[in-house]
Amino acid sequence: MKKTKVIIENLHINGDDGSLIPIKLPKNQQKSFKDTIQIAVNNIFDGFGGGKQLLKSKKNVYIKPNGIDTKPYCHTRSEVVEAVIRYFFDAGAENIYIFENCTQTGFTRIIFHVLGYTKMCKKTGAKPIYLDEEKVVKEYEFKGSGNEQYDLSTFGVSETVGRELIDNRDNNLYISLPKLKTHSMAGVTLGIKNQWAFPKHFDRKFDHNYNLHSKLIDVLEIIQPDFTLIDGVEGTTHGHYPPKALVNDIVKPFRILIGGQDVIATDLVGARVFGLGPEDVPHLKIAIERNLGVGIKNLDDIEIIGDLSKFNEKYSYDLVNKFPEDVNIISGKELWCREGCKNNPLSLLQIFYLDYNGKGGFDMVAGKGFDLDEIDNLKGPVFVAGHCAIEEVGERLLQRLGKKKVYFSDGCNNLGQSTAALCHLMGVNVLDLVPINPFISVKLLIQAKLHKTHANIPSFLSKWIKTV
Repeated sequence: MKKTKVIIENLHINGDDGSLIPIKLPKNQQKSFKDTIQIAVNNIFDGFGGGKQLLKSKKNVYIKPNGIDTKPYCHTRSEVVEAVIRYFFDAGAENIYIFENCTQTGFTRIIFHVLGYTKMCKKTGAKPIYLDEEKVVKEYEFKGSGNEQYDLSTFGVSETVGRELIDNRDNNLYISLPKLKTHSMAGVTLGIKNQWAFPKHFDRKFDHNYNLHSKLIDVLEIIQPDFTLIDGVEGTTHGHYPPKALVNDIVKPFRILIGGQDVIATDLVGARVFGLGPEDVPHLKIAIERNLGVGIKNLDDIEIIGDLSKFNEKYSYDLVNKFPEDVNIISGKELWCREGCKNNPLSLLQIFYLDYNGKGGFDMVAGKGFDLDEIDNLKGPVFVAGHCAIEEVGERLLQRLGKKKVYFSDGCNNLGQSTAALCHLMGVNVLDLVPINPFISVKLLIQAKLHKTHANIPSFLSKWIKTV
């Protein structure tokens, strides 16, 4: 059987000294950088027959970047997105759509504004789609493999995903543009994890624990991209959400793009850049076990055009151990899932501490299986993360300390509530998390609300008012 092909394009950037390339380049460097990206993008798609062959009957292209957040280096570069747009318009595409449903706490309209996607769409003629502002039109089943016990067995998707990418998949070209990133909860976040944007925010907070890996593949069984192109201009180690204070240590200048028609094959190659394989990335292992790749079990089953040999280091996907010393963390002895109530609040805790001078002076309780004497000795305030801890000790803490001293974040990964709690406890202004004028943030939020966004957004007043 013919092997599935994946192409690696090295980026030869003028004046490259190996340091990180700013997200916003000086004007005199922009053209050269964009030209380099465009050539690499062209080479990858040409290697699979070219745009005319890849386009489908409707000649519509749906591009899903990783537009998770506004932090530097955690999202797909706008130059890569623009290069793909220009390539397919030149190939005869009639309509190109850039769509996303960003991480909880944010809403896609503001993320697109900050990342330059909105301006880029106006310039190129592409159309932005904010999935969190669309109606949820369909519910799909998280099927699992029969062994999982899910708290939530269905998920809702927005109109574009349900009607155009699932029901009309044979007529529309769907391209995934993930960023090359490790992930402190999933191992890596590449083409497969990029689709976790499709379940609406409310549905993502359930089973974001040891079941996350299986649920990612449940989504993959329903929908797969026609093409995956990974932006590896740089890549993040120690997780997917690098604090600005640590970028020089944990963001690596890989200077590559990786492309392929099989998302599992492409993700395997992307993971290999970090020195990781299916044994390190559970969702890749599950995808292979469910036979979702075209005869793919490992890298030997892939025709790799390009050189992987220079990537000979194994990078960590766990968080750097830098947290405020005056936050007392009490973890469950029975369970403390890195996929949910461990690394999710710890990531926020680290960012607020390192990037926003957030203060400590509180307790964090997460997981399952506590020493109740230890819980009874807590003076508060106490942040209780995750439904396991809430169910086990939440009422006990409320009865003793009162509502003013106890903060809850339910589910396994309720990022909106965790952000609201930690902003209040650490004295961080929600509006400071987005690097634009706060009046513009409020204006964009009003627009999103008028379009009925269903994003999980913390109150802008969380620093001053306890809301959870």
